[in-house]
Amino acid sequence: MARFECGVCWQVYDPAEGDPVWQVAPGTPFAALPEHWTCPNCEAARERFLVLPDV
Repeated sequence: MARFECGVCWQVYDPAEGDPVWQVAPGTPFAALPEHWTCPNCEAARERFLVLPDV
């Protein structure tokens, strides 16, 4: 699954890890995040996240 990076603060959302701040379970793809989900670091909207290329 693709990882996504916040375009404001560079926080990375990794589906393998989920998001403990928002209580998102590991294995949750970015597209399945709740509509009201925001960056756990700076509260930027999901639209501000960019796909990280695979390394």
